[in-house]
Amino acid sequence: MRTNALARTLATLVASAALLAAPEACAPAATGSAGGAGARSGGVTAAGDTLVRTAAADTLVPPGHGTLRQDEVTLALRSEALLIKVTPLPEWIIRLLAPDTYERLAGLARAHQETVARQISVRDPLLIFVSFFSYAPNVTFEPEDLQILSYDRRFRPLAIVPVTAGWGIRRLAQQETQIAVYAFDPSIDLRAGLVVEYRGSQNAEWEERIIPKLDEERAKVRARASPAPRPRSGG
Repeated sequence: MRTNALARTLATLVASAALLAAPEACAPAATGSAGGAGARSGGVTAAGDTLVRTAAADTLVPPGHGTLRQDEVTLALRSEALLIKVTPLPEWIIRLLAPDTYERLAGLARAHQETVARQISVRDPLLIFVSFFSYAPNVTFEPEDLQILSYDRRFRPLAIVPVTAGWGIRRLAQQETQIAVYAFDPSIDLRAGLVVEYRGSQNAEWEERIIPKLDEERAKVRARASPAPRPRSGG
Protein backbone atom coordinates (compact mmCIF):
# COMPACT_ATOMS: atom_id res chain seq x y z
CA MET A 1 0.00 0.00 0.00
CA ARG A 2 2.79 2.42 0.90
CA THR A 3 4.60 1.62 -2.39
CA ASN A 4 1.43 2.28 -4.39
CA ALA A 5 0.87 5.57 -2.59
CA LEU A 6 4.44 6.65 -3.29
CA ALA A 7 4.06 5.70 -6.96
CA ARG A 8 0.87 7.75 -7.22
CA THR A 9 2.56 10.69 -5.53
CA LEU A 10 5.50 10.55 -7.93
CA ALA A 11 3.16 10.31 -10.93
CA THR A 12 1.32 13.42 -9.76
CA LEU A 13 4.61 15.25 -9.22
CA VAL A 14 5.84 14.32 -12.70
CA ALA A 15 2.61 15.52 -14.32
CA SER A 16 2.71 18.77 -12.39
CA ALA A 17 6.40 19.26 -13.13
CA ALA A 18 5.79 18.81 -16.86
CA LEU A 19 3.18 21.56 -16.76
CA LEU A 20 5.52 23.84 -14.83
CA ALA A 21 8.26 23.18 -17.41
CA ALA A 22 6.08 24.30 -20.32
CA PRO A 23 8.03 26.64 -22.63
CA GLU A 24 5.53 29.51 -22.49
CA ALA A 25 5.89 29.78 -18.72
CA CYS A 26 9.28 31.49 -18.81
CA ALA A 27 10.88 33.34 -21.69
CA PRO A 28 14.60 32.55 -22.15
CA ALA A 29 17.15 35.27 -21.69
CA ALA A 30 19.39 36.40 -24.48
CA THR A 31 22.49 34.24 -24.79
CA GLY A 32 26.03 35.52 -24.57
CA SER A 33 29.00 35.90 -22.29
CA ALA A 34 28.50 36.60 -18.62
CA GLY A 35 30.74 39.09 -16.92
CA GLY A 36 32.82 37.83 -14.05
CA ALA A 37 32.28 34.15 -14.77
CA GLY A 38 35.46 32.14 -14.97
CA ALA A 39 36.25 28.65 -16.12
CA ARG A 40 37.86 26.98 -13.13
CA SER A 41 36.32 23.67 -12.21
CA GLY A 42 34.49 23.78 -8.88
CA GLY A 43 34.89 21.09 -6.24
CA VAL A 44 32.99 20.67 -3.01
CA THR A 45 34.14 23.19 -0.41
CA ALA A 46 33.26 22.42 3.22
CA ALA A 47 33.78 25.99 4.49
CA GLY A 48 31.69 27.47 1.70
CA ASP A 49 29.04 24.82 2.30
CA THR A 50 28.73 25.86 5.96
CA LEU A 51 28.49 29.56 5.12
CA VAL A 52 25.78 28.95 2.54
CA ARG A 53 23.73 26.79 4.93
CA THR A 54 23.98 29.47 7.65
CA ALA A 55 22.91 32.21 5.26
CA ALA A 56 20.02 30.11 3.99
CA ALA A 57 18.77 29.53 7.53
CA ASP A 58 18.69 33.28 8.06
CA THR A 59 16.42 33.72 5.02
CA LEU A 60 13.98 30.87 5.77
CA VAL A 61 10.32 31.86 6.12
CA PRO A 62 7.25 29.82 7.09
CA PRO A 63 5.69 27.89 4.18
CA GLY A 64 2.21 28.62 2.88
CA HIS A 65 2.45 32.41 2.60
CA GLY A 66 4.30 32.89 -0.72
CA THR A 67 2.75 34.15 -3.95
CA LEU A 68 5.50 33.84 -6.58
CA ARG A 69 5.14 31.69 -9.70
CA GLN A 70 7.80 29.15 -10.59
CA ASP A 71 8.89 31.10 -13.67
CA GLU A 72 9.72 34.06 -11.41
CA VAL A 73 12.55 32.04 -9.81
CA THR A 74 13.58 30.17 -12.96
CA LEU A 75 16.43 30.78 -15.40
CA ALA A 76 15.69 29.80 -19.00
CA LEU A 77 18.02 29.67 -21.97
CA ARG A 78 17.85 28.65 -25.63
CA SER A 79 20.42 26.47 -27.35
CA GLU A 80 19.41 26.01 -30.98
CA ALA A 81 16.13 24.02 -30.85
CA LEU A 82 16.38 23.39 -27.11
CA LEU A 83 14.78 25.36 -24.30
CA ILE A 84 16.35 24.62 -20.91
CA LYS A 85 14.79 25.73 -17.63
CA VAL A 86 16.57 25.75 -14.28
CA THR A 87 14.77 26.18 -10.93
CA PRO A 88 16.74 25.92 -7.66
CA LEU A 89 14.95 23.86 -4.99
CA PRO A 90 16.32 25.08 -1.63
CA GLU A 91 13.55 25.56 0.93
CA TRP A 92 14.38 29.23 1.47
CA ILE A 93 13.58 29.86 -2.19
CA ILE A 94 10.59 27.62 -2.87
CA ARG A 95 8.80 28.68 0.33
CA LEU A 96 8.34 32.03 -1.39
CA LEU A 97 6.28 30.37 -4.15
CA ALA A 98 2.50 29.99 -4.12
CA PRO A 99 1.47 27.13 -1.78
CA ASP A 100 0.52 24.62 -4.50
CA THR A 101 3.77 25.22 -6.39
CA TYR A 102 5.77 24.97 -3.18
CA GLU A 103 4.16 21.61 -2.34
CA ARG A 104 4.92 20.20 -5.80
CA LEU A 105 8.55 21.27 -5.86
CA ALA A 106 9.19 20.35 -2.21
CA GLY A 107 7.67 16.93 -2.90
CA LEU A 108 9.85 16.53 -5.96
CA ALA A 109 12.97 17.33 -3.95
CA ARG A 110 12.02 15.00 -1.09
CA ALA A 111 11.20 12.16 -3.50
CA HIS A 112 14.70 12.25 -5.01
CA GLN A 113 16.91 13.14 -2.03
CA GLU A 114 17.50 9.50 -1.14
CA THR A 115 18.56 8.62 -4.70
CA VAL A 116 20.96 11.56 -4.75
CA ALA A 117 22.39 10.51 -1.37
CA ARG A 118 23.12 7.03 -2.73
CA GLN A 119 25.05 8.50 -5.67
CA ILE A 120 27.21 11.07 -3.91
CA SER A 121 28.68 11.46 -0.42
CA VAL A 122 28.02 15.18 -0.12
CA ARG A 123 25.99 16.68 2.70
CA ASP A 124 22.99 18.77 1.61
CA PRO A 125 23.82 19.18 -2.09
CA LEU A 126 22.12 21.99 -3.99
CA LEU A 127 19.14 20.40 -5.77
CA ILE A 128 17.90 21.98 -8.98
CA PHE A 129 14.85 21.20 -11.11
CA VAL A 130 15.90 21.06 -14.79
CA SER A 131 13.79 20.59 -17.90
CA PHE A 132 14.77 20.21 -21.55
CA PHE A 133 12.14 21.07 -24.19
CA SER A 134 12.51 20.77 -27.95
CA TYR A 135 10.99 22.99 -30.63
CA ALA A 136 12.05 20.58 -33.38
CA PRO A 137 11.87 16.80 -33.93
CA ASN A 138 14.66 14.36 -33.11
CA VAL A 139 16.85 16.74 -31.10
CA THR A 140 19.59 15.36 -28.85
CA PHE A 141 20.68 16.87 -25.54
CA GLU A 142 23.62 16.30 -23.20
CA PRO A 143 22.57 16.57 -19.53
CA GLU A 144 26.14 16.93 -18.22
CA ASP A 145 26.73 20.03 -20.34
CA LEU A 146 24.47 22.10 -18.11
CA GLN A 147 26.79 23.91 -15.70
CA ILE A 148 26.78 26.76 -13.21
CA LEU A 149 29.33 29.57 -13.03
CA SER A 150 29.70 31.37 -9.71
CA TYR A 151 32.48 33.40 -8.12
CA ASP A 152 34.81 32.68 -11.06
CA ARG A 153 34.31 28.93 -10.63
CA ARG A 154 32.64 26.43 -12.92
CA PHE A 155 30.44 23.83 -11.26
CA ARG A 156 29.44 20.62 -13.01
CA PRO A 157 26.59 18.44 -11.74
CA LEU A 158 27.56 15.96 -9.04
CA ALA A 159 24.55 13.75 -9.81
CA ILE A 160 21.55 13.74 -12.14
CA VAL A 161 18.36 11.90 -11.17
CA PRO A 162 15.81 11.47 -13.98
CA VAL A 163 12.20 12.34 -13.22
CA THR A 164 10.63 11.47 -16.59
CA ALA A 165 10.97 8.02 -18.13
CA GLY A 166 12.63 9.03 -21.41
CA TRP A 167 15.50 11.01 -19.93
CA GLY A 168 18.11 8.34 -20.58
CA ILE A 169 17.42 8.34 -24.33
CA ARG A 170 18.85 11.88 -24.52
CA ARG A 171 16.72 12.61 -27.55
CA LEU A 172 13.56 14.72 -27.77
CA ALA A 173 10.61 14.63 -30.12
CA GLN A 174 9.09 17.94 -31.14
CA GLN A 175 7.24 19.61 -28.23
CA GLU A 176 8.59 16.96 -25.81
CA THR A 177 9.85 17.78 -22.32
CA GLN A 178 12.25 15.71 -20.24
CA ILE A 179 12.87 16.49 -16.58
CA ALA A 180 15.52 15.66 -13.98
CA VAL A 181 16.71 16.76 -10.55
CA TYR A 182 20.36 17.84 -10.56
CA ALA A 183 22.65 17.89 -7.54
CA PHE A 184 25.37 20.54 -7.40
CA ASP A 185 28.09 21.55 -4.97
CA PRO A 186 26.35 23.02 -1.89
CA SER A 187 28.91 25.83 -1.70
CA ILE A 188 27.22 27.59 -4.64
CA ASP A 189 25.88 30.81 -3.16
CA LEU A 190 22.41 31.54 -4.53
CA ARG A 191 22.38 34.88 -2.72
CA ALA A 192 25.03 36.11 -5.16
CA GLY A 193 25.31 36.39 -8.91
CA LEU A 194 25.51 33.17 -10.86
CA VAL A 195 25.29 32.08 -14.48
CA VAL A 196 23.65 29.01 -15.96
CA GLU A 197 25.39 27.72 -19.08
CA TYR A 198 24.68 25.08 -21.70
CA ARG A 199 27.09 24.70 -24.61
CA GLY A 200 27.96 28.38 -24.80
CA SER A 201 24.43 29.70 -24.20
CA GLN A 202 24.13 31.53 -20.90
CA ASN A 203 21.61 33.18 -18.62
CA ALA A 204 23.02 35.61 -16.06
CA GLU A 205 19.76 37.14 -14.81
CA TRP A 206 19.83 35.61 -11.33
CA GLU A 207 21.43 38.57 -9.57
CA GLU A 208 19.62 41.31 -11.48
CA ARG A 209 16.14 39.82 -11.87
CA ILE A 210 15.55 37.04 -9.36
CA ILE A 211 17.40 38.03 -6.17
CA PRO A 212 15.49 41.35 -5.86
CA LYS A 213 12.24 39.46 -6.44
CA LEU A 214 13.13 36.99 -3.68
CA ASP A 215 14.07 39.76 -1.26
CA GLU A 216 10.84 41.64 -1.93
CA GLU A 217 8.66 38.56 -1.52
CA ARG A 218 10.48 37.48 1.64
CA ALA A 219 9.65 40.80 3.30
CA LYS A 220 6.00 40.42 2.28
CA VAL A 221 5.83 36.82 3.56
CA ARG A 222 7.26 37.82 6.94
CA ALA A 223 4.66 40.55 7.17
CA ARG A 224 1.85 38.13 6.29
CA ALA A 225 3.12 35.47 8.69
CA SER A 226 3.60 37.83 11.64
CA PRO A 227 0.91 37.54 14.31
CA ALA A 228 -1.46 40.47 14.55
CA PRO A 229 -0.66 42.80 17.47
CA ARG A 230 -2.82 42.24 20.51
CA PRO A 231 -5.17 45.07 21.37
CA ARG A 232 -4.23 46.95 24.48
CA SER A 233 -6.40 46.34 27.48
CA GLY A 234 -8.22 49.32 28.93
CA GLY A 235 -6.64 51.16 31.82
